[in-house]
Amino acid sequence: MRRSMRFAAACTAICLLLAGCGDKNKNTENKADTQQTTQTEAGDAFATADEDMLTTSDDETTTEDETHSIDYMALVNKLNPLPENWENELETVHCTNSLGDDVEVEKKAYDAYLELKAELEEEGIYVDLDSARRSVADQERIMADFTEQYGEDYAIKTVATPGFSEHHTGLALDLYLNVYGEDIYLNEDMVQYPEIWSAIHEKLAEHGFILRYPEGKEHITGYGYEPWHIRYIDDADAAEKIMSEGLTLEEYLGAVNSAELKEDLGTSKLFSEEELEEAAVQVKCKFATFEGCELHSLRYAGDEFTTKENLAIMKEFDNTTNYAEVVEFLTDFHTPKEGSQVFDPDTEMKDYRWWLGREKDGGWQIIIWEK
Repeated sequence: MRRSMRFAAACTAICLLLAGCGDKNKNTENKADTQQTTQTEAGDAFATADEDMLTTSDDETTTEDETHSIDYMALVNKLNPLPENWENELETVHCTNSLGDDVEVEKKAYDAYLELKAELEEEGIYVDLDSARRSVADQERIMADFTEQYGEDYAIKTVATPGFSEHHTGLALDLYLNVYGEDIYLNEDMVQYPEIWSAIHEKLAEHGFILRYPEGKEHITGYGYEPWHIRYIDDADAAEKIMSEGLTLEEYLGAVNSAELKEDLGTSKLFSEEELEEAAVQVKCKFATFEGCELHSLRYAGDEFTTKENLAIMKEFDNTTNYAEVVEFLTDFHTPKEGSQVFDPDTEMKDYRWWLGREKDGGWQIIIWEK
């Protein structure tokens, strides 16, 4: 999903959104020369798309009657790669959004999206597709570009590993809004409309969609809350269960050991609640890569940790960045019963430390995590 340069600079570290919906190497400047659509025009943005002609990932023409061979419940995240041969079996359709961008979507997901879009328009809500499928090759090019421009370390931190982005599936759709005839597509602008997103989310399940990255489940999904990122699973009943019970796809499929998370940001005279929450989201997103581990609690260590001495220690670990502030969080979690190459099996880890730093006016970055 798009973001302005101002927003990106302030939130670079918030759950590495570039790895989720923001890892498109696209210009995010406001397209002043792009003709703005009215709400009615936005609703008809895809009316001219040729829905009878589908293209596979290798541009071969196929027919609508052919059997789909992909698994619509496939789990692709930071730990699970795109299934083998997926791109060879995928049927997609191309469409053009109101901003003039070409968007590629899996065929059934696109059909379901059109139905969702039409129902939303009946209630005066207008959406469009910002992005959907990105190939593994596209992701590799993005990784290469970021590595060349910013270095390998930065690229690894901010770009999803090629093959592990849900956008490879063609089933993950990023929406944007059209409000009173104006396209709203930058992240910091879209989050100003929580009521609209809530109304959209209520309609997802009946069309086979789910909200993929719900708020508070970052330690499971590995990504921060993205109200615009929806996922097609081709099963309205399963989607209804996921949405009504507040589950993630990982939880529904039994891919994680889920437990109630106790989160305590405490009180601080140095940082606002929003600042601490941003840091906590970073920790939770990183924890999602601790395969088989079950997070029980996360808590702020307190203002007394934020000292010049600790800041100096942290800078020794990363002397490439001019960090101005440091915070510590503590977590309790249980390790998997077997198979872990990092932790002792079936063990309750207590007071596992996370040190985060940020530059002046920058976003939090995890620097140290250890017992």
